[in-house]
Amino acid sequence: MIATPFEATAPRIPVRLGALPHAPLLMLSLLGFASGIASAQSAPVTEAGKLPPVLVTASRFVEDSATLPYGVSVLTAQDIADSGVSTVNEAVMKLLGVPGRLDLYGGGDYALDLRGFGTTSDNNQVVILDGIRINEGDLGGTRLAGIPINSVERIEVLRGSGTVLYGEGATGGVIIVTTKAGHGTARSNRASVYAAAGSDRLRDLRADATLEAGGFSLDAAANRRTTDNHRDNFRSETEGASLTGQWRNDWLRVGLRHAYDDLDTGLPGALTAAQYAADPSQTTAPNDHADIRNTRSGVFAEADLGGDWQLGLDAGWRDKELRSRNGAFAYDYDVDAKNYSLRVRNRTQFASVVNAVVFGVDRNEWERTVLGAIGSVGEQSSTGYYLKDDLTLSGGTRLSAGVRTERIEKAVSSTVDRIDDRQRAWELGVLQPLSENSAVYGRVGRSFRLANVDEFSFTNPAVPLRPQTSRDTELGVRWRAAGRSAELRVYRSSLKNEIGFDPSGVGPFGPFGANVNFDPTRRQGVELELAQALTEALNLRVNGALRRARFTEGAYDGQDVPLTPERTLSLRADWTPAPAHKLDAIVNYVSSQSPDFANVCSIPGRTTADLRYAYRWTQAEFALGVVNLTDRKYYTQAFGCTAGGETTSIYPEAGRTFAASVKVSF
Repeated sequence: MIATPFEATAPRIPVRLGALPHAPLLMLSLLGFASGIASAQSAPVTEAGKLPPVLVTASRFVEDSATLPYGVSVLTAQDIADSGVSTVNEAVMKLLGVPGRLDLYGGGDYALDLRGFGTTSDNNQVVILDGIRINEGDLGGTRLAGIPINSVERIEVLRGSGTVLYGEGATGGVIIVTTKAGHGTARSNRASVYAAAGSDRLRDLRADATLEAGGFSLDAAANRRTTDNHRDNFRSETEGASLTGQWRNDWLRVGLRHAYDDLDTGLPGALTAAQYAADPSQTTAPNDHADIRNTRSGVFAEADLGGDWQLGLDAGWRDKELRSRNGAFAYDYDVDAKNYSLRVRNRTQFASVVNAVVFGVDRNEWERTVLGAIGSVGEQSSTGYYLKDDLTLSGGTRLSAGVRTERIEKAVSSTVDRIDDRQRAWELGVLQPLSENSAVYGRVGRSFRLANVDEFSFTNPAVPLRPQTSRDTELGVRWRAAGRSAELRVYRSSLKNEIGFDPSGVGPFGPFGANVNFDPTRRQGVELELAQALTEALNLRVNGALRRARFTEGAYDGQDVPLTPERTLSLRADWTPAPAHKLDAIVNYVSSQSPDFANVCSIPGRTTADLRYAYRWTQAEFALGVVNLTDRKYYTQAFGCTAGGETTSIYPEAGRTFAASVKVSF
């Protein structure tokens, strides 16, 4: 299934994104593509041969993804289990081809980048866990690896603006994680236990269970993972647990949830190019260390009130503690976050015309207390109201319009600067069926974000940061039939006053770097998703993207935004050669990218491959997996560039690793 040896880099694809056609030409191209795949069918697919609908919650209520005027990529619990990935980050990167950068800790977190935002990607996309927004209000990043992977039922990735429904900072997209307990379906008694051991002294234990009695159910999951990782002073220990109790009847579901995750890790530090070449496993900070503890609690309710009225309520409370030592400097802080969400949907039908209106209110409060002699308190709060209307005509045409208004306040005790602003987002969308199995769609809108507490407190005191805004356009075509699906999307986001760190900017300490409003920038690209059942035993899935993130005016005009690769590709094949045997292979390619504004330095592109074999015997599954099969030497994170054009501040990735596992289901 995998041809070896692999080339060091994939062949360059001769496509210039700077010359992407404008909207009318794109629409014609997409219509041509859709017409081609629709006419390629020799006969309509019968009802028996049609795929069941893929239900998603990206619209904040359950809907068939085929009817949405935007694209949503979905990973199921079965996809996660078959691939052998160990974190949510890894699942999104390897199975959907989303580029990521290794974070500075050893707990398996990566900074995911849906549409080319580089170092600020985490602040330009929203992460939702069981209806609750879990983004931080600083530059600390969202800890996805703390979610027990064995508790996850589904991951939805909405590439492109989700600002109307999800608020500030969703220009790049939205990642929606739904656990088994949060799935909302009827529960049944079940349990599983998983154990793995492998390279770098890996030990991984997981367990989860569901108990059901009448309308009551209890879902529990726990995990513990220890590993030396691939560098000196990079040993990490992670553990976590979650518990959800709920009750449901024919029209109501209510419940409570609580979860925690701990990370204890060494911090090996960055390497120069010479150090990386000599020994990528070495540490430059043998005594640095960090502890992170997260706790999450919440209540939720869903009600079908009859007469086509639905209501949903989520309330969550989250605490985060970070204790770290970097050389002689200790950096400790506590985060206290509260999130509340109320949403209502009304569906009415007039003859063959269906109209659905969604109204919602989001309230988010976030506070970070930095401890120590030079401590500070950063606060952020927002209240957003949104209204979205979808009208579906008799022929299946769907017209969509939405608007959001959001009041946002941010302040830091260490500076007199503060933010008190109101912003609005809007979008218009349309979906037009072309046949029983294909449709074309498009949408336009406006999205926004404001500087976070780390950004507006470290800038030129005389030049306050302005709100970042984006005009977003997307066109797409999709086709689905039994065992086959395809979706092609073309997008463009034109940003004004984009917020980011400029190393040449004038900040509080002079011309040594500051957060600034960039000159205009543009993101544009093409995304392709394919799924094909080649035989009854062999399936192939492809996720590819060509993207360009570029300055369009000013001092960096024509340069790529740092840390934004232009090409990504994920190929996944699963083969069942005989009953009880399964082989899963994943190939990922990410092109080169520049860590600097002048695009002088480069992080090389890479191609990696993973392979996993699993054998099922009665209720047990035995598996052997290998990650980075060809032992590719590469790195995803680097943010330095010397005057001589040499990339530095490198954080290496692991070489070839093995893991053997057993999972028993009851």
